[in-house]
Amino acid sequence: MLIFGRNFIKLKLTQYNDPIYGFITIPTPFIAKLVNHPYVQRLRRIKQMGLSFLVFPSTEHTRFQHALGAMHLATKAVFALRQQGVEISDEEAEALYACMLLHDLGHGPFSHALEHVLFPKNSHEDMSFALMEKLNIAFDGSLDLAIRMFTNTYPRQFFHQLISSHIDLDRLDYLKRDSFYSGVTEGNINSERLISMMHVHDNQLVFNTKAVYSIEKFLLARRMMYMSVYLHKTSFVAEELLVHFFERAIKCIQSGKKVHMSEALGYFLQHLDVDVKTKINSFIQLDDADVWMLIKNAVSNKDVVLSSIAKMLLNRKFPKIKLGYEPFSNAEIDLRRSEISANHGLSSEEVSYFVFSGSLEIQGYQQKENPIQLCSQNGVCSLFDTSPDTAHLHTLTKKDTKYFLAFPKGDGYFS
Repeated sequence: MLIFGRNFIKLKLTQYNDPIYGFITIPTPFIAKLVNHPYVQRLRRIKQMGLSFLVFPSTEHTRFQHALGAMHLATKAVFALRQQGVEISDEEAEALYACMLLHDLGHGPFSHALEHVLFPKNSHEDMSFALMEKLNIAFDGSLDLAIRMFTNTYPRQFFHQLISSHIDLDRLDYLKRDSFYSGVTEGNINSERLISMMHVHDNQLVFNTKAVYSIEKFLLARRMMYMSVYLHKTSFVAEELLVHFFERAIKCIQSGKKVHMSEALGYFLQHLDVDVKTKINSFIQLDDADVWMLIKNAVSNKDVVLSSIAKMLLNRKFPKIKLGYEPFSNAEIDLRRSEISANHGLSSEEVSYFVFSGSLEIQGYQQKENPIQLCSQNGVCSLFDTSPDTAHLHTLTKKDTKYFLAFPKGDGYFS
């Protein structure tokens, strides 16, 4: 509210200043109500990229910023498709905006890093759906159409493809946004160009054949972001360590040891098998602060494993990680574990939290999973991967598998 003399002037916040797109305008009063709902505001307290800020210091942006960005791109897509002659009603447009604003509601603290810890039998999409259903009740069924689009039960399937596909509005925003904040320019894509090339054929989302180079660049950019940022070895081992920290915390709780944490987080760790809908009331109270509080409190915990991992996370003292194209032998893993066990008096079970191995995979484009379609102006459609103009198809479709071995190296881990 602004005050001029004795006059009070109420100003409604209808725009957000975004470093990626400039001003983002909230398109309808209903979307404004959703933006201001506590479920959506919670996303301000969850970092978009988990622990990546430990490697790329500026990646402090949040799920809320991404949700606004994806919603903004939805307004651009609706405008572009209408310009192409695609009939989209105001109700359908608003439902799409709502979907993009709400699609990440189910992300908990540290996003993907802790997804399988918080939802051992479900996914964040399941929680997003459950929260959308609760919002739908609160708003007297206003999200009926949005939920049908989100669950792909609406006959006009291109709406769901805008929400979830190889080139969807979610990916168009997070690649551009994550590239900007990380400083890794290889991920900077031309989302405006791709959106302008979208069209609808037989209720399917297709792209103008002229977009083949932009599509290829988008897929290559996404692959590069995974290789350079999302699966960067340091942030990757930090998130693996965070998962191990939670596994140990759960084991301590189950064995009756005291672990100080928030009530909401405690409910999750003590009720692992409870269904998603039962967890909603505790989930909406969770954000990154709950996890940091748990980690900070664990520094003084009597359990040596829990306290040691907590110190590693707080002080950025991570295990060394070796990468290779072949699995590491059991002999090498056992050797690393026996060295740590002997030097620090840890049992074989305890040392497994600090010396661990596994694999990670990268594949830029999966041809059999909702393949990208190109369509000429005369209505002749073909698959993207059959175009003679795709120069990097082999790179995009190749599945790269890397194996890793993590282990403490040097001193200062257990002091």
